[in-house]
Formats: sequence, structure tokens, C-alpha cells
Amino acid sequence: MYPEIMLIPMREELTRAGIAEARTAQAVDEALARPGTTMVVVNSICGCAAGKMRPGVRLALRNAVTPDQSITVFAGQDREATERARSYFEGNPPTSPAIAILRDGKLVYLMQRFIIENATPQQIADELSRAFNELCAKQAV
Repeated sequence: MYPEIMLIPMREELTRAGIAEARTAQAVDEALARPGTTMVVVNSICGCAAGKMRPGVRLALRNAVTPDQSITVFAGQDREATERARSYFEGNPPTSPAIAILRDGKLVYLMQRFIIENATPQQIADELSRAFNELCAKQAV
């Protein structure tokens, strides 16, 4: 685990964008128990999180359609919260970073590290925006 002081800017990059931190398993469960869509961002200290994932997520949140809520866990730091978040990813191998969308607590989308590390921030934002438009748009009643 890294000293918390080193992680503050990496955490704040997402929280300043309106993403709530879930630092415990209970916080993850509470967030994912809420109805609607939730984006779960598995943050990381790695270079692809810094140079690609976090900037891509911030760009995607400018899209007209976004998830009902967004949370983040920090791999390697908030271990209990990260393990709990990954438990919702239904048998997919754990990767850091990763971005998931869940609807009513069920996984409907997962972008894993191998995609993130081979994409630009804009490509990540474009793909997330596409997923938001498809999976997070409010249904007419």
C-alpha cells in the first residue's frame, strides 16, 4: 500500500468530477442497492489509470446521458471495498483499472484494463458515452 498522501490527487481527480468514493464494502453495497444505473470506477496508481482511464472518465461525464450515480474504489488501497465491487462483476477476472456499469446491482457493462491500456482518453470517453447512451438513458413510461 502506498502512503495516502501520494493518492490524494488520484482520488480527487475523480471526486472533483462528481464520483463518490466508496472506501468500505458497506459503502459499495449501499450504493449498488440503490435502483438505477451506477458506474463503478476501479481506480489505480498505474500509468494507464492516470494517463487514460481517469481523463477518459472525466470526459465521458460531459455526455448528455450519464449513470444515475457513480462511485469509485481504489485498488491496492481500499481493498475491502475493491473486493466487494469486483464481486459484482460476475466472474470476470479482476483488473485495475476498470470501469463497470451496473443496473439495479447487476453488471451490464465492463471495460477492463486490456481495453483501457490500448486506448486514448478520448476513445475511452467515446466508448463510455456510447455505453451511457445505450444503458443509462431513462426509459419513457
